[in-house]
Amino acid sequence: MITYESVTKIFGTGREAVTALDNVSFNIPKGEIVVFLGPSGCGKTTTLRLTNRLETITRGNIYIDSQNIMDTDAVALRQRLGYVIQAIGLFPNKTIAENIAVVPRLLGWSQQRIDERVNELLQMVSLEPDMYRDRYPVELSGGQQQRIGVARGLAADPDILLMDEPFGAIDPINREEIQNEFLKLQTKLKKTIAFVSHDIHEAMKMGDRIALFDKGRLVQYDVPEIVLTQPKNKFVADFVGADRALKVLGLLRVMDVINRKPQNIVRAADRAQDALNFLNEKGLRYGIAIDRDKPIGYVTPKILKYEEGVVRDLVEKYPLFLKERTSLRDVLSFMLMHDQATFCVLDDNGNFTGTVTYNDIQKIVKESYADDTESNNNKV
Repeated sequence: MITYESVTKIFGTGREAVTALDNVSFNIPKGEIVVFLGPSGCGKTTTLRLTNRLETITRGNIYIDSQNIMDTDAVALRQRLGYVIQAIGLFPNKTIAENIAVVPRLLGWSQQRIDERVNELLQMVSLEPDMYRDRYPVELSGGQQQRIGVARGLAADPDILLMDEPFGAIDPINREEIQNEFLKLQTKLKKTIAFVSHDIHEAMKMGDRIALFDKGRLVQYDVPEIVLTQPKNKFVADFVGADRALKVLGLLRVMDVINRKPQNIVRAADRAQDALNFLNEKGLRYGIAIDRDKPIGYVTPKILKYEEGVVRDLVEKYPLFLKERTSLRDVLSFMLMHDQATFCVLDDNGNFTGTVTYNDIQKIVKESYADDTESNNNKV
C-alpha cells in the first residue's frame, strides 16, 4: 500500500546540513497499522511528513498503490490521506460538525451527504450526534476533542490514515479508552495506518508492525512479538527495556491462551452432592457453575461437602469477567489484585466462551522466550 524506497531527507546545505532520514526502505501492507517508533529526533515524524509531502524528499521515492507521490498534486494527495496530530488542531470558531466536514466540503460533497457522514462518524467515536454536533471545541474535554480529531481524519473515508502521536496529550485513563475504541474501529474499517509514537507500550498495543528508528536510520522492522523477543541489536534491546516479559503480556490477548473446553463445568441446577461427586471423581479443585450459557460463579469441594441444595445457591461469585481482547498484562494484574488464579471469558452477549488461568499465562511467556533462545542459538 505504501512503499518507502531508499528515502533520504537532508535539512540545510553544506556544513549546516543535517540528515534527518538516511536511506530508509520498508513497506506498509494494506489494512495494517505500522507504528513509527523511536526517541526524539530519530526520523519518525519526518517520515510521516514526507508521506503527505509536508516535507520534500531529498533522495529516494515513496509510492502509494504503486504511484509515486511526486507525480500527484500535493493538495490532492493530502485530501486523499487522513491526518491526525497530537495537537488535534480543531478550528475553535467552527462547530464540531463543521470541523469534521472540512475535507468533505473541500471535495464538493452535498450538504446531505456531509450531514450523514458527520452523524455516522460521531456515533463511530461514541459521541451522540444530537448532543455534540453543534457544540464548539472549547465545550469538549481533551479526550472528546481527540475523538473529533480522529473523526475528522476519517471524514472523507480515506484508505490511508497518518497519525502523529494522536493520543500523546491525553491523560493515561482516557488514552487507554481511546486506544481501545480506535482498535475496535480498525477491526471494522481496516484502514492502512502510519502511526508515530514514542511510547513502547502504545506501539506494542496498537501496531501490527513496528518500524524502530534511531538517528535517521531504520534499525528494525518487524511484528511486535519479534521486536520484543528477538531485538536486532543492543539499541533495540535497550529501547524495548528490561521488562520485556511484561511487554509481551501487554501484547498478547486472552484469545491467545483461552481454554475453550474446560473440563470443570458444573450446572447451576445440579444438586450439591452430585457436583461434589463429579469434582472428586475428576480430581478437580473447583467447578465453574454455568446457568443457560452464563457463568454465575464457582464452587469447591470444601463449599459443597457439608451443604444440601443446588449449586446455584452455593457459588462464590467471580469479581469480574474477561473479554477475548483483554491483554494478558491486565489479566495478570486482575489475578494478583483479586487473589484469583482463574477467570471466565465472555462473548459480547455475556455467554461463557472459556477460561484463562495463571498457568496458561506462565506457559505462553515461557514459550515466547524459548523461541528467543532457540533463535539466538541458531545464530551462534
